[in-house]
Amino acid sequence: MAHTGTTTDVLIVGAGPVGLSAAGELRRHGVRCRLVERLPARLPYAKAVGIQPRTLELWDRMGLVRAVLEAAVPMRGQLTYVNGREAARIDLELPPEVPYGFAALPQYETERLLEEYLAGLGAVIERGTELISFEQDADGVTARLRTATGADEELRVRYLIGCDGAHSVVRKTLGLSYGGGALPAAYMLGDVVAESDWDLPAGYALRSEHRAADGSTDDVLVCIPLPGAGRYRMSMRVPPGLADPADAQPESGRVAHGLQGGDGPNLAHLQAVVDRLAPRPTRLSGLRWSSVFRISHRIVDRYGVGRVFVAGDAAHIHPPTGAQGMNTGVQDAVNLGWKLALVVRGEAGPALLASYDAERRPVGEEVVGRTVRHSTRGFENDPDDRRTVILREAQLLVGYRDGPLSGTPYGPVDAPQPGDRAPDCAGLTTSIAAFPLRLLDVLRGRLGHVVLLYGAEVAALAGAAAEAREAGGDALTVLAVLPREVSGPAQAPLDSLGVPAYPDAAGEFAQLYRPEGDTGFLVRPDGQLAARFPLGGTTAALSAYLRTLTA
Repeated sequence: MAHTGTTTDVLIVGAGPVGLSAAGELRRHGVRCRLVERLPARLPYAKAVGIQPRTLELWDRMGLVRAVLEAAVPMRGQLTYVNGREAARIDLELPPEVPYGFAALPQYETERLLEEYLAGLGAVIERGTELISFEQDADGVTARLRTATGADEELRVRYLIGCDGAHSVVRKTLGLSYGGGALPAAYMLGDVVAESDWDLPAGYALRSEHRAADGSTDDVLVCIPLPGAGRYRMSMRVPPGLADPADAQPESGRVAHGLQGGDGPNLAHLQAVVDRLAPRPTRLSGLRWSSVFRISHRIVDRYGVGRVFVAGDAAHIHPPTGAQGMNTGVQDAVNLGWKLALVVRGEAGPALLASYDAERRPVGEEVVGRTVRHSTRGFENDPDDRRTVILREAQLLVGYRDGPLSGTPYGPVDAPQPGDRAPDCAGLTTSIAAFPLRLLDVLRGRLGHVVLLYGAEVAALAGAAAEAREAGGDALTVLAVLPREVSGPAQAPLDSLGVPAYPDAAGEFAQLYRPEGDTGFLVRPDGQLAARFPLGGTTAALSAYLRTLTA
């Protein structure tokens, strides 16, 4: 066995979308990491296909979003049919200040784009390399790998992240519980093409179900549009006689791939369900992939122990309703990634890493519960108002107000507060650019925390900027946002601020953030608010937050 010393900071196990996102976040923060994947090549399966607006915002900050937008197709809504009649039409409409809508992209394309992004950061995937075991102590983790050549390697790292799916070796080795169960019905998936005369509106998913006399659903068809003319990922109940995945540990989410084993769903199986349930007839062709599976719902009791963490399916699995799983996992990775980066660089204490479980496990619990309800009762029957339902599906309501890193609320209680998502806004200007900017444009590519100082008095802004720089040093980027009435000659003294200034020419920043007078906002690397404070209390607010990081 080859032995190495501590040659890298973080070992990531699993190169699906979650592991790739974790590696991307760490690498862009300058953290050394190795990414190992048991499989020899990327799988050509359209498993997770939905990309939520919040994930696109995070990928924007990483510099990845343009490639995703060019490859994906929009998701505009869902049509629901019951016993052949249209029962509901949901339009996925978001408030105008939200920069991105819902999108669909096959998982293998998402992985390809993430791999290309990683390559640009100088990282590679070590394919055919499997984690055999690991042990941790107070100073690090000793991992044993089996490489593509069959050779064993012993590796010493500071931290380990398990992104290795529902059958996670990392989770099992840690001894984490994975409580939950599986829904009774078996389902099949197919990646197919519907003939061009199928006149479903572009960008709309279809859910068509048959209900028995007692109101129970005994047959269902779900079609999600994919890139390519007439291409859909279709899911439906498994017919009698087709291979049931019950023998393949269904509670842990294993699927049987028909195009691999030859005993899975074929085009005729899918066509039969479409003939029964589609609101208008169509012929299917071009089957690229099919599978049989059971819907499971499970979550761990902890997202990590010591120096080892789990994310994505290794931590939580749930029904695919609403395309929540991959997106929740990607956001796990981003949340953990920036915290690990600070700890590895010595800019935060190890206690910061406990906030990963405190913030993300409640999110996972909510997603598991909600997707189980939606899978059995239907997305359209959620009791909340439609606006809230759509914002929650978009994952724009994910917040950590009760988390250990969120500072004291300040200002209107219904305004963005510490722990909430920092809203995007349009209409920020500069004295040079001939076009307005979004806040995302201003934040893109910045690695650490960003302080946004809002106020009309240059002297007050300059004093707060000096306090922020003194409190945070290089750990904080300081920017100023000016009310829209401060323009033209009034901007002349702004050079004395010593920080970049962006007039809120459209007034959207003030409308969305609702500052009470001169107000400061601290934005975390994952785009959540860390603090909100009066400019007169800049030193106290920032110092208090930074103490929570270094404790």
